[in-house]
Order: sequence, then C-alpha cells, then structure tokens
Amino acid sequence: MGVRKDLRQASKHSDLAARHQVELIRENGVVREARSAPLVPPPQDGTPADIPFVNAAAAPQTVVLRRKRQGAWRPVTAAAFAADVTAAAKGLVAAGLEPGGRVALMARTSYEWAVLDFAVWAAGGQSVPVYATSSVEQIAWILEDSGARHVVTETAENTAAVEEAAASLPDRTVRIWQTDAGGMEQLTVLGREIADDEVTKRRAALTADTIATLCYTSGTTGRPKGCVLTHGNLHAEAANTVELLHPVFKAITGQAASTLLFLPLAHILGRTIQIACLMARIELGHCPSIKPDELRPELRAFRPTFVVGVPYLFEKIHDTGRATAEKMGRGASFGRADNIAVRFGEAALDHFLGRGVRPGIGLTLGWALYDLLVYRRVRKELGGRLRYAISGGSPLDRRLSLFFYAAGVLIYEGYGLTETTAAATVTPPLRPRPGTVGRPVPGTAIRIAEDGEVLVRGGIVFREYWNNPAATQEVLDDGWFATGDLGALDEDGYLVITGRKKDILVTSGGKNVSPAVLEDRLRSRPPVGQCLVVGDNRSYIAALVTLEPEAMEHWLAVRRRPKDTPLAELCDDPELIADVQKAVDHANRAVSRAESIRRFRIVPGEFTEENGMLTPSLKVKRHAVMTGYAAEIEALYE
Repeated sequence: MGVRKDLRQASKHSDLAARHQVELIRENGVVREARSAPLVPPPQDGTPADIPFVNAAAAPQTVVLRRKRQGAWRPVTAAAFAADVTAAAKGLVAAGLEPGGRVALMARTSYEWAVLDFAVWAAGGQSVPVYATSSVEQIAWILEDSGARHVVTETAENTAAVEEAAASLPDRTVRIWQTDAGGMEQLTVLGREIADDEVTKRRAALTADTIATLCYTSGTTGRPKGCVLTHGNLHAEAANTVELLHPVFKAITGQAASTLLFLPLAHILGRTIQIACLMARIELGHCPSIKPDELRPELRAFRPTFVVGVPYLFEKIHDTGRATAEKMGRGASFGRADNIAVRFGEAALDHFLGRGVRPGIGLTLGWALYDLLVYRRVRKELGGRLRYAISGGSPLDRRLSLFFYAAGVLIYEGYGLTETTAAATVTPPLRPRPGTVGRPVPGTAIRIAEDGEVLVRGGIVFREYWNNPAATQEVLDDGWFATGDLGALDEDGYLVITGRKKDILVTSGGKNVSPAVLEDRLRSRPPVGQCLVVGDNRSYIAALVTLEPEAMEHWLAVRRRPKDTPLAELCDDPELIADVQKAVDHANRAVSRAESIRRFRIVPGEFTEENGMLTPSLKVKRHAVMTGYAAEIEALYE
C-alpha cells in the first residue's frame, strides 16, 4: 500500500522532517504557546503577483495548469498562463482600473478565476471575491463597503444579481464582464492598445505591505466583514506551507505532485492553495463543484496525487462506499472492513510514531483481504493516484481519518480562518496525529488564552477589517489575533480544537457543552445530513437532524420502499429513528453523560446555502436554524 510504504521510507528523510521545529512555552506545567520559525523569509522584493511571470521566464514550457475544454483536460504552459494574465490585466487597465482599485470576482472555481486573480494584481488592483451563491443583499453590501466598481461574473444569473445590487448603490456605476458570455475575450480586445510595460510597471510598484485582497467572511452571524490581506500575508502562507509539505511528499513518493482544486476560490483556503501550487509549479486543475456526484467523475479523470477538502467530502465518499456495498448485498462486509481499517490504521500509525508494535499477522491479513474488496474501490473513486489529502474547515472524525489511512490515503488536518490567510496550523508531513489539527505553520505562533481561546500571531495574520476599526480592535491585541475558537496544545505542540467560544451551550444545571464535537460526529454517520445541537439554558442537550438525500434514496431502496415516500412520513418512521439513534449513540460516545444528546428530532427539509442556513463553507448558521425551527426546538423540551 502506498501510504505504508511512504511512512516506512520516512526515516530516510528525517532531515526534511527536522526542518519544522516548534518551540514550546509552558506555564504552570501546561503547554501554553507553540512557536515555529519561518522556513521562507519575507521577500526583499517582489510579490505573489509576479508568480506567473517568474514561471514564464524560468520554465516557459512547463505545464502549470490543466484546463477542462471540450470534455478533456488540456495542458496550459507557464508561458501561456502568463500571456492570459497579461491580456486580462491590460483590459482592466484600459477599463479604468487605477492602482489600488478594487475588482469583484463572482464565479465558481475555474481557470478564468485564476487568470483574473493574478490579472487584477498585475494591473495594480485589489481583488474582492464574492461567492457565486451570494444574495443580492450580500452583493450590494460588499460592493458598497469595498468600493469595487469593476465586476467579473460567470453566468447570466450572477450578472443579474450584480445589476440588481448595483441599482441600490449611490452612484450605480458598475462595469461587468461575464465569462460565459465572452467576458475574457472582451477584456483582451479592450486592452490591445495598452503596452505590456504598463502592466510590468504596475506590478513592480507592489510591495509586501500592499493590499492584495479584501476577503469578506462568510460569517455565521451578522454582516460579512472585509478582511484586509496583503501580498506579504499571502506570501507568508503560501511559501511556508509549500516549503513544509512539497519537498517531503515529492521525496517520499517520487511522484510529480498535482491537485484538482474544487474549493470555492472566494474562500481563502482555495486561493492560497492555488498560489502555493503555482509558486511550486505543481500541476493544478479546477472543478466548479464540491458536490460528490459532480466531483467524483472529475477526480477519476484528472487523477490528482493530493486534494484539499472539507470533512463533508470525506464523509460522503465513505458513505458512498457503504451504500455501494449494501446495494451489492455486502453491507456487513463493509462494516467489517471499516472496523479493520480503524484498528489497522491505529496500530500502523502507533508503530510508525514509536508508540507500539506493528499490526499483527491476523490484522494485516484482514487488511489485505479488504484492500482487495473495499479499499481499492475507494482509491479508484479518488482517481487511483491520490496519496495525500488535507482537510480543513472543521475537525475530521478520527475514525474516518484512520479508515482513509488504511485505504491508502493519508489525510492531514489544518486549521485557520480568513483572518489568518487560511492555515495557521497543519499536520507535519512526517508526524501525523489524527484527532489534532497539527502544529503552527512555519513563521506562526499559537497561544492558548486563560479562557481557552486560540490566539494566533505571525506573518499570516491579517492587517484589519476594512472600514471597521471597532471590530479590528476587538480581535487584534499586540499582534495576537483572537480566533473565537477554543482549543488546547498537547505536549508536542499539536493543537486540538474543542469548540467555538460563542457557541458554548450552558445547561440550566451549569454544564458547559461544546456542540461542535457532537455535531461533527453526528454528521459523519448516515443517514444524517446536517444537524444542530441545542440546550442553552435548558435541562439537557438535544439535537435537530436533517436527512441526507442520497443516503435516504439508498435507505429506501434497500428496504424496497417507494422512492417518493414523503419526508414528513419518514420523520416519524420507527426504523429510521432507530438508525439515526445509532448516529446519536456514536456522537455521545465522545462526551460525558451530562453532555450527551438526550433527545433528537428529525426535521423535513435541508440546511442549505440557498435557504440561508449554511455558509458557503458549509458551516451551520446557528441563529438562522434556531429561528426557522423554533417550534421544533421547543417540542424537544415538552
């Protein structure tokens, strides 16, 4: 198996592992702070805006991207990408974009998005990402607050939303280009009279302190805030992350790295991964959808060696494997494969980390059997070449991480926010520790405040919230950014996230409960779709549960029930309630009895971006759900 071989070879590359040193600060015998020196110093000159042009000069024929055209993945060389960036930049200059001006980008993840991001910088501007699913009200707020008057959209629907939003602005002057209606070609034609030297001059004027982008937080409450990120922030994140991970993966696997990017590029994690890949000339492709049914065919076609995703993706791949096995009458076999994977993964990782003996012969033979029957099918679904994955956004269930490890895919976890330019911590490549989100990214310090809040300091920390000094002052103090998340550092400086400070529930009995632990585990078990744990000022903890449509389609098929069975009827179905209870029992095993879910209610409908109950990064908007399902919550306490 690839990952086992990789880990066996790791000792040959201990010099690479030793580069990531972490200094630990203990107070009263407890690790209170972890600091990691940068692997890449801040640049004396140049910015991330130069990356396409540096690549074109140093390796013009190197394939840096692959672009989906006419149903096939076509190579894009460094020279071709730089030419596309220049053409778009010249068009923006001709359209009146001044140095320091802002351009809003509202589109799904695509090659055009990549070109435009670098083109805005090359023209001396600042990019303002807008989620493709944003409402007219959200768009209007971002345009008004940022002052962006140049907008690039993808679809006619996006354009209509921007036009409606712009109508509410005081000056109503917004210029729009739509990529699926020839927008890129229009920019190219517009910029033909602009000299290439104008783009070179504007790019050369940028510094590490120049604002690169205003990223508006998707936020689970309130209006989005514009995080001011500089070119220095982007360089600190991308350069140190790629220098930490890429040499190790390349040395151990011998593979030329490639990845399919499917996270929204309006989200800072997707953006920094893109910058890092282009910086290291790691072959990159774009997929506009994170929906498993739409993503899986692209993974099989592109065949990446690593991906960056959110726990939802890995949960659904695992669930699909279970559903496929059940359709073939092998549900029990998948259950055994799942249990063996967890036991095998635990033993193999413990041995690698020097904490135990290697898996016994019986366990190894069991793994080998199910590798033929189950695990290889999982690898095939991911393209067949995938060796690594990075998961962020929320904690990944430990059992799920061990399952994928046994299936040949080692998942590293990371943690960060828009305000930290994506990852503030990441699992060291030769020191995996499932259940944690890793150690500080090089150049970063993590501190745990007296109340358990996670604080971050370093070159990745944002400058300020745009036009919002009061909000900035609330979270920045002497260079430390207060994340609002609760966590702890273990004896080796690995961070464990335990919950969200504002989300802590306090029962009427005085018990503090973090809903995140329960929600993450509950959501990881079919047929649960999304969930919300409640109980603030109540006598016990309870939960609202929605059903995952794919899982329910399979659930009905296995039981030979009509696929159009009304959801309202299913919500009270004893057999379905019993299956959801198993998911609740799995969640409760992670907490004490006082923190466990005593009652739950299956509710019709879903929590989605469209109905305002999920953020674009798939986080539940607690207030919106509690308002929408107030009657159902009250019923849990009758």
